[in-house]
Amino acid sequence: MTSNPLLLKFAALAASLCVAGATLAQAPAQAARCNDCGTVKSIRYIEEQGQASGLGAVAGGVVGGVIGHQFGSGRGNTVATVAGAAGGAYAGHQVEKSTKKKAYWSVAIRMDGGNTRTFTYTDKPGVQEGEQVKLVDGGKRLALVAH
Repeated sequence: MTSNPLLLKFAALAASLCVAGATLAQAPAQAARCNDCGTVKSIRYIEEQGQASGLGAVAGGVVGGVIGHQFGSGRGNTVATVAGAAGGAYAGHQVEKSTKKKAYWSVAIRMDGGNTRTFTYTDKPGVQEGEQVKLVDGGKRLALVAH
């Protein structure tokens, strides 16, 4: 049996068109991948206690000492002044820490590319764990993705 050169060229052309067609069919699937999309893995509300500088304790101690000095006489006055200063210092310290408290929402997203990114928000995000989302404005906002 002899091979026909024209038939061989036709077979090679048909095979290359099949390979090219398969490659073109895969291209839209790869182009549809979203680099800013992922799945919400966790949503946590976090409160961080504020750091006190000592100013609250000093101010509270002075105010407490002045108020404590108004009570008693002699040794009783001294005890009331010291107790007032100590109580005021503790109260002032706690008030300062409370006013400097930080609270925020932490959202971990498993990106479609495989990595995990974490974003923080002052308000509760409008998404739930397990939902598909797209980052908007670099992650400043999250949008639900319909699948």
